[in-house]
Amino acid sequence: FVALIIPDETKNQIIQIRKELLPGHIKLRWEDNSKIHLTLKFIGEVKEDILESITKELSFLEHYQKINCRVERFGFFFKTKAEPRILWLGLKLDNVIFSIVDQLNQRLSMFSIPIEKRKFKAHLTLLRIKNDVPKDFISKFSNVELPEFNFTANEIVLMKSELSSSGSTYKEIHKYYLK
Repeated sequence: FVALIIPDETKNQIIQIRKELLPGHIKLRWEDNSKIHLTLKFIGEVKEDILESITKELSFLEHYQKINCRVERFGFFFKTKAEPRILWLGLKLDNVIFSIVDQLNQRLSMFSIPIEKRKFKAHLTLLRIKNDVPKDFISKFSNVELPEFNFTANEIVLMKSELSSSGSTYKEIHKYYLK
């Protein structure tokens, strides 16, 4: 996948807000701080022999300026109306992000990677919900007034997700620095 890297300071602020909303007495498996990122393009399985070509093709990313971002609100993706499966944090970004996502779709389609048909929704996955959550869990996050904070992202990374029995780990393949 291709991801916009979130600065550590920003991730720490997000985690602090989360801890204030939901103190640690509830047993939930939060995304590890190192895994919080903004997915720009999911790629899926790629053969090793085209990985170098993909890496070169993505060098266009280094022509873009750093991206200004603002944290907006918490939200959920649901399995059913009453069963949240993902807790996410929405972001508002410079409009150039839509150009980047379009370019990624077009350029990667040359490698038989499908163009994403869904509209891009800038969000950070914070929690994958496997079990039932307390009754007030959804309202705690849905109704929160987040403090306004902005940040600048200056790295986009081509990543590989490796699955194991203990979950997934991300391995950086190549980093692209924004101007």
